[in-house]
Amino acid sequence: MTQKKKLLLIDGNSVSFRAFFAMHNVLDKFVNGEGIHTNALYAFNNMLDIILKDEKPTHALVAFDAGKTTFRTKMFTEYKGGRSKTPPELMEQLPLIQDMLNYRGIKTYQLPDYEADDIIGTMSRRAEKDGMDVTIITGDRDLTQLTTDKVTVRVNVKGVTETEQYTPEHVKEKLGITPDQIIDMKGLMGDNSDHYPGVEKVGEKTAIKLINEYGSVEGIYDHVDEMKKSKLKEHLINDKDKAFLSKKLATINCESPVELNLGDLEYRGDNQEMLIQFYQKMNFESFLDRMDIKKEDTSKELADINVQPLDEAAIEKISKNDKPQTLVVEGFGENYHTAPIIGIAVSDGKEFFGTTDVSILENETLKNWLADKDKEKYLFDNKRTIALLHRYGCELDGISFDMLLVAYLLDTNDNKQDIGLVAKNYNLNLPTEEEFFGKGVKKSVPEDEKVLLNFLAQEAQVIDELKDQMLTELKNNDQDSLYDEIELPLSIVLSEMEIEGITVEVSKLKEMENTFALRLSEIEKKIYQEAGKEFNINSPKQLGVVLFEDLKLPVVKKTKTGYSTSVDVLEKLKDKSPVVQMVLDYRQISKIQSTYVVGLQKFVQPDNKIHTIYLQTLTQTGRLSSIEPNLQNIPIRVDEGKQIRKAFVPQHEGWEIFSADYSQVELRVLAHISGDEHMQEAFKEDYDIHAHTAMRIFGLNSTDEVTPNMRRQAKATNFGIVYGISDYGLSQNIGITRKQAAAFIDSYFEQYPGVKQYMDDIVKYARENGYVETIMHRRRYLPDIHSKNFNVRNFAQRTAMNTPIQGSAADIIKVAMINMQKMLKKEKLQANLLLQVHDEMIFEAPESEIETLQKLVPSVMDSAVKLDVPLKVETAHGKTWYEAK
Repeated sequence: MTQKKKLLLIDGNSVSFRAFFAMHNVLDKFVNGEGIHTNALYAFNNMLDIILKDEKPTHALVAFDAGKTTFRTKMFTEYKGGRSKTPPELMEQLPLIQDMLNYRGIKTYQLPDYEADDIIGTMSRRAEKDGMDVTIITGDRDLTQLTTDKVTVRVNVKGVTETEQYTPEHVKEKLGITPDQIIDMKGLMGDNSDHYPGVEKVGEKTAIKLINEYGSVEGIYDHVDEMKKSKLKEHLINDKDKAFLSKKLATINCESPVELNLGDLEYRGDNQEMLIQFYQKMNFESFLDRMDIKKEDTSKELADINVQPLDEAAIEKISKNDKPQTLVVEGFGENYHTAPIIGIAVSDGKEFFGTTDVSILENETLKNWLADKDKEKYLFDNKRTIALLHRYGCELDGISFDMLLVAYLLDTNDNKQDIGLVAKNYNLNLPTEEEFFGKGVKKSVPEDEKVLLNFLAQEAQVIDELKDQMLTELKNNDQDSLYDEIELPLSIVLSEMEIEGITVEVSKLKEMENTFALRLSEIEKKIYQEAGKEFNINSPKQLGVVLFEDLKLPVVKKTKTGYSTSVDVLEKLKDKSPVVQMVLDYRQISKIQSTYVVGLQKFVQPDNKIHTIYLQTLTQTGRLSSIEPNLQNIPIRVDEGKQIRKAFVPQHEGWEIFSADYSQVELRVLAHISGDEHMQEAFKEDYDIHAHTAMRIFGLNSTDEVTPNMRRQAKATNFGIVYGISDYGLSQNIGITRKQAAAFIDSYFEQYPGVKQYMDDIVKYARENGYVETIMHRRRYLPDIHSKNFNVRNFAQRTAMNTPIQGSAADIIKVAMINMQKMLKKEKLQANLLLQVHDEMIFEAPESEIETLQKLVPSVMDSAVKLDVPLKVETAHGKTWYEAK
């Protein structure tokens, strides 16, 4: 039996817009390797999966608006005039959404002078005439006018994955009118979102009542003279032209000149190869997992290896071998500070030795070979291997090639955290650890020892085979000194910091847990008191009812499920009721309580320390990040967040925590690389840079005239420039309009012309070379710098501007960490470097060494890299990390 033809029509702009705002709260988390936002793309694709499964269409089309001017704007210039500009973070995704749809086998189309609605209306009527069933997906209820017995309109509610189905019966039940009469209703009441007027004082209820009585706008005006004298009659007569114009504007043109045949819209399913590449580029792991990938494999298969036992005889051979040898130490588990070692392999490229018996690490000859700095070794992930071996009483030295670090430096966009992934890049078919061991509950060590040892030997073979090629690429990129002098030595410093760990007083966290629980309970009671009833504060729906119905606060924003109670909404209502501030406080304390006060406790090891893991090869700028747990993210702008630092203490009595922080390092880097005279002067004269900037962009005579609010806005602009912020981003940050934000940025560049020149020059460099570099030659490739799409290209340009600044700041702190660790050893100090948090280093030291550190640490940090402006370091110390601020 042949499948009945069904056409799926999607309103591209409306759904994209809803998809963007459905995942707006995770905007910064959905960013691909090139820094392009992907939240709308992700949500749109999620919806697509659900709709395709539900509807099983034979034909499909996604219609997009072609531009702002249409036949409607010619009729009425104000049409859609009140809408705010589309955020650039969404604009950059729209072309990608179209690409993705095409890879998914779905036609996209736009028509100059017409809206997506008109394309959808036209194609739905053509399909209906052809006997097809039609489903329309949109976020705009205006399209429900297209509903017939053959056409169903599904309107997005709750983001984009849930929809409300409109049939003629549902329209009648919900509105009390027919689908055809929706345009009459719109004619009478107008439309705020599309910015057309309707009849004064006529809302939905009045419009529906009139339509039920007279049938249509025309019917109403045929009988308007017979109506009783009233304000309504007066408004109808005065606004007759507006009513007819609004009806015309609301009417979808179902005969627009769409140059498509129904045959062009046949849905053929995914183009797997293109879609896989696209998902990989967008970092959409979950969508890749859903695909049944059967790809032709052109990579070179690795042969099974004859692995000899790693016993005493083999160790003798290894220790006497003067050739460099490859070492593989396999841990089993995410956190290598607790994971057991399950296998060890050593190879000189010809012979392979391996064992699963970790007691071999007690062998003194093997221990000596591992610790011998003159015995050259290759491996994958030096830091991890040092940490694993340390737990088994072994030291490691002599590493010349760390494949993980080299792969990262060669292309920070293409992050390869696994030997198997690096191998695939070079066309060698080695399973990744996930493919070999499995993942989640299925993760396990193979029962057959030979299978495991063969895998470890193949890993060693890949490291050995690719070493020369990868190091040559590194040298050709002028990055060999970055690797030799910064990244490789840093991996040792980081391993020492991780192994040392930082002492945490769990009793303090428990005490805080109780204090915060009491605070939350008190706030809860006060909220109930003010609200006059008890309700679930964590339920946006219940909170919305209390704020906007019981307390009658002005409604700022509505969602399809009710009232929005998001942070930005509550911030606007703070002055209207004491409940609002209490709710904000409650949410903040609750988040700190669960994530940090309670969350950190599970990471404290039996030695009473937290051993965080530093990710050295994750960010594209070279910044370090930390996991298990993330100690760089403890909130310090609110006192409750700061309090958490009280639990972090030195490991010995009579010791203190000492911190040293680079002051405004990124702005100093900007002053250096831009050569801007005004900015350099501000730093050389040690002015308050934000007040100085405010003075210049507000055209004041001195910094004494700068208000705190001016300084705040200038500070946001300073850091915004560093991070390549858009006018939209800046307007959101400091609560001004986009127009004002754009003027701010223009004024900034007028005052700092050297910065503007640098921005222009670096974009030109990126266009010519395809990448940008930091002061230490750390590269970031920018393939989208030549994109034909304005928004994608614009994003790449902003990335070109800010990467050298952020990346150079990262280089500086890394050099300082390496030099600092050397200095502590040289001066034979007991002090330990414990943490690195952004531009700050945290130490523990005996009280007797604090005075020494106060002189030594700033001098080492100041001289890490020579800039044209001074580097400034601020230090503090105390009994806890909280006091060392």
